[in-house]
Amino acid sequence: MVSVILQLSHPGERTEEIVPQKYSDLPLIPEIQSALSSLEYTIPTPIQSGAIPPLLEGKDFLGCAQTGTGKTAAFAIPILQKLHLAGKNPLAKHPVGLIVAPTRELVVQISENIAAIGKHTKVRHTTIYGGVGQRPQVAALAKGVHLVVATPGRLLDLIDQDYCSLSRLQYFVLDEADRMLDMGFMPDVQKIVRLLPQRRQSVFLSATMPPPIEKLAAALLHNHVTVMVTPPAKTADRVKQSLMYVEKSDKRKLLDKLLADESRSRILVFMRTKHGADRLYKSLIQAGVSAEGIHGGRSQNARQRVLNMFRDGTVRVLIATDVAARGIDIDNIDLVINYDVPVEADAYVHRIGRTARAGASGESITFCDSEEYKHIQEIEKTIGMPIPVYRDHSYHSSNAEDHELRTYANKEKNRGFRGGNRQSQAGPSRKHKGSVSTSRSVERGPSSADSKVGSKTLHNANRKSIKKKKGPPRTGNTGSANPRSGNTLSGNPGSGNPGSGNASKSFGRRARGNSKRR
Repeated sequence: MVSVILQLSHPGERTEEIVPQKYSDLPLIPEIQSALSSLEYTIPTPIQSGAIPPLLEGKDFLGCAQTGTGKTAAFAIPILQKLHLAGKNPLAKHPVGLIVAPTRELVVQISENIAAIGKHTKVRHTTIYGGVGQRPQVAALAKGVHLVVATPGRLLDLIDQDYCSLSRLQYFVLDEADRMLDMGFMPDVQKIVRLLPQRRQSVFLSATMPPPIEKLAAALLHNHVTVMVTPPAKTADRVKQSLMYVEKSDKRKLLDKLLADESRSRILVFMRTKHGADRLYKSLIQAGVSAEGIHGGRSQNARQRVLNMFRDGTVRVLIATDVAARGIDIDNIDLVINYDVPVEADAYVHRIGRTARAGASGESITFCDSEEYKHIQEIEKTIGMPIPVYRDHSYHSSNAEDHELRTYANKEKNRGFRGGNRQSQAGPSRKHKGSVSTSRSVERGPSSADSKVGSKTLHNANRKSIKKKKGPPRTGNTGSANPRSGNTLSGNPGSGNPGSGNASKSFGRRARGNSKRR
C-alpha cells in the first residue's frame, strides 16, 4: 500500500489514502484499455491513481511527484479519452489541448507516450519546439490537430505569426513547472497563461514546489485536487547515493576508474557546462570509450540521435548537462555520476532521478572538490538527509572533505592571491620609481640612493625643475631685440634672432610649442 496525499485547494479539507488499483478497474474506454494492455501497463502508479479519476470528472489538478513516476500517463490518459469521446474534427490553427514542457527532449518524450497510449483513438497531435525549422510545425497546425505539445518559446513565436491560436483551448497542462522556473521560462509561461480562455481544465505538475511555483499554481488552478506522492525535493528511495571527495585535477582519473567496471552497461554523467561536456565526451571517445554528449548547444536532430543510441545500447556513457536532465526517459540506467556538483539543490534531485525509474533500483555518485562543498550543504539541507561519503577509493581528498583543512587552504589561497596582486601591481612600480630617482641623483647631484627619504626629496626636487623647464614664464618686454637680456623668453638661451620684436615673438611661440611637445 502506497500513501498518497489527496486534498482540495485548501490543505486539510480532505485527505485520503489512495490504494493503487488495476487499470481495468478505472473507467477507461476500450481504445485506451487496449493500448495500455499492449504496453503491459497493468497497475497504475500512485500519481496515476490519484490523477485519472478527478481529471475524468473535469477538475483541475496539481501533482507533485518524483521524476519517473508516470506523470505523463496521469494526464495523457484522461485528456485522450475526453477528446476521443467528443468526436470533433480538429480546426486549423485552433488546438483544444496544450501541453507545455521546458525542453525539446521532454516534448518528444511526451509526444511518444501520447502516440502509444492514443494509437487506437481519433486524436491527432503534433509537437512544437525550437532548434528545427518551423515549416512542418506550421503545416501540421494548418491541417488541424486536437493536441499540441510545445516548448514555450517556439509556441509564442508561432502565435505571434498568427499560425496558432489558443482561443478555443479546453485543456492546459504545464509539465515540469519548477524546471521552467530554473530555466528562466516563467515570463513566457505567464504570457501563455494570459492567452488562455477563462473556462478550461488545467493540470499543473512539478517535481518540487518552491514558493514561486506555489504562487503560480494558485493563480492557474481553481478548486483543484492536489496529489503529493512524496514530500517536495525528496530523492528517490531506491537510489543508492554516495559522495566522493576528490581534487578537481583527479576527477577525470576517478571517472576512468569507475568506467572500467564493465558490469555497468548504461552510465549517465552530468556536467555543469556544455563546454565541459563537449571536452569530456570527446576525450572519452579518443580514449576508446563508447561515449556521446548531449546539451543545449547541439541541434535537436543530433540530440535525438544520441538519445536513441543511448537507449538502444549503442552508446554506453552519456555526458549531459542539466538542460537535458528531464528530457531523458530511459529505463535501466545503472549509474548516474555528478561530475560537477549542481549549483541548485533541486537539480540534484532531478539528476539522480534518471536512475531507479519504473520501480527499478539505481545508484548515484557525486564528485566533490574543495570548492564545491557549499553546494553539498545546500543539497543535504534540501533533501533532508546527509549523502553517505565513500572514502575507499584511490583519489580520496582529505583536504576536500575536512572542514578545517578546507577552510585553511582557502584562506591561504586567498591570502596568496591578494599578496600576489600587491606585489605585481604596487611592488614593481615602486621599484621603478626608486630606480629613476636614484639615477637622477647620480646624474644631477650627490647620491642618496641608500636613503628613502633623501631619494624621495630629490625626486620631488627633480619634478619641480622639470616643471620650471616646461613652463618658462614671460618677463618684461617680450619685444626686446636681444634675446640674451633678462626681458626675453628663456626657453632656449643663446639662440634667437637679435632683430625686430616680431622675430622675438616668433621665437617665443616656437619655444612654447617645443616645450609642449617635450
